[in-house]
Amino acid sequence: MAYEKIVTVYDTEEHANEAVRALKAAGFPEDDISVLNNQTLGSDGGDANPVRQSGFWGKLFGGGVREHEAEVYGRAVEQGGYVVTLRAPDTEVDRAMKILDTHKTVDVDERATSYGLNPNTSRSLAQQATSGVSRAAGAVAGAAGAVTGQVSDATARAANTVRGAAAAPAGDEEVLRLAEEQLNVGKRQVEAGTTRIRRFVTERPVEEQVSLHEEHAEVMRRAVSDPNYLGDVDWSDKTIEVKEMAEEAVVSKTTRLAEEVVVRKEGSDHVETVRDKVRRQQVEVEHLDATGRPATTPPKP
Repeated sequence: MAYEKIVTVYDTEEHANEAVRALKAAGFPEDDISVLNNQTLGSDGGDANPVRQSGFWGKLFGGGVREHEAEVYGRAVEQGGYVVTLRAPDTEVDRAMKILDTHKTVDVDERATSYGLNPNTSRSLAQQATSGVSRAAGAVAGAAGAVTGQVSDATARAANTVRGAAAAPAGDEEVLRLAEEQLNVGKRQVEAGTTRIRRFVTERPVEEQVSLHEEHAEVMRRAVSDPNYLGDVDWSDKTIEVKEMAEEAVVSKTTRLAEEVVVRKEGSDHVETVRDKVRRQQVEVEHLDATGRPATTPPKP
């Protein structure tokens, strides 16, 4: 299985630590992860600072490091930044890069441009490397006061390429970089609407029938012909009062709970297909003869 070494730069310790934690959570072995800073490189900030030495980063990471990249690495470490390296199988490089890029990595080419360097004309440090990767790692350990185990032997034996750095041009070679876009779909919460529940009072006419009882005085006169009542004649005044009674409807109201309305939020998930277009640069090779016409046979290498 082939391996690649991925090098990323962070301006703060927080971002570097978050990236390392994300790599470990994604299953990348801790032994394949290295964190380099002033302390791990034994840098004292003086003129003898190893990160300022010519070819230092080329010896550490291999000949694929270019001048402008080494300058960004050195300045980042001097200013308190962190360099995180990962030894990853070539089949896991893309996944690792996605994880690292989500934690505010430094754009090396952009940072180099801000320093007045031109990434397009930057040369490789391959000519400064005088030994293999494993010997270079030992030399760096002596010059930098040992990287305290952060750059392990397994990392030193990784493929001597830096992710995103092209191989050094040799002789009349020219490098044509091909880029491609990748679709990364994230999620965010947005307000989808509002449900308003309002309680209010209404009135409706109702009626009931009730039977009411009444009592009234009834006065009747009847003739008396019995002579026996003559002895009971009372010539005094007398008044008889009879209370008349009647029922009337009495209305009262009682309150009862008819129902209750429960308001709550319920979540649901659905799968949505996101469609977009990504760009990819491709290369087309066309062989022309001396007259500028397409050659019938390609030139011999």
